[in-house]
Amino acid sequence: MRSLRRNGTSTVNDLAEQVGASRRTVLRDIGALRDQGFAIHSESGRGGGLQLEPQSAQATARLSVAEVFALLISVAAMRTAHSLPFSDLADTGLAKIEKSLPPDKVRDLRRFLDCLHVAKLSLQQDVSDMESMDPALLPAFETAFLDQLRLRFQYRDARGCETSREVEPQAMLILPPLWYLVAWDPTREDFRHFRMDRISKPEHVEGAKFRRRHVSFDDDVCPFQDLGL
Repeated sequence: MRSLRRNGTSTVNDLAEQVGASRRTVLRDIGALRDQGFAIHSESGRGGGLQLEPQSAQATARLSVAEVFALLISVAAMRTAHSLPFSDLADTGLAKIEKSLPPDKVRDLRRFLDCLHVAKLSLQQDVSDMESMDPALLPAFETAFLDQLRLRFQYRDARGCETSREVEPQAMLILPPLWYLVAWDPTREDFRHFRMDRISKPEHVEGAKFRRRHVSFDDDVCPFQDLGL
């Protein structure tokens, strides 16, 4: 994509040389890009080649549900923490992104957002031990929530003890700067809150489907839809 944008017109041989792949691989990738909605024209003969229509090279065409979800919840978290000075512009941009998504992605995104709740963190909460979150978490959560699959992961508690957990994800709770997975724990027959920065090595338990349960939050916890985004 960068080569086509930069060079204007490129031959299959030129692209194959640039990316270090065979002609067959390049042709297959061009076909895949066309399937994603990119207008790539081909012209035979001297001076011909492959040409990308600039208007079709929009980043939103390639955004996944998890990527758009990450943008939305980041804005929600910043708004809750009162650190979003250009909120109107952010809202307008996110609305344009949603409009550009295909219907199936919009449907999955809205189902994913139904699981999201936001509130303010207590001033007494100690966040000095907060660490970065595993980048694999959000894609893993997307599949677990949308397909209602159990999730298995390693969890480190406040004392540093690590255990293997298998749970049924029910909601995500953002208390900036802390993020929690709210899940039903079948072994304990109760809900548990897991700090996301303490979760690692997430994997789905194939075939282990579960049902959605109602999660009762405190009065100050609001669903994502009530945030005006």
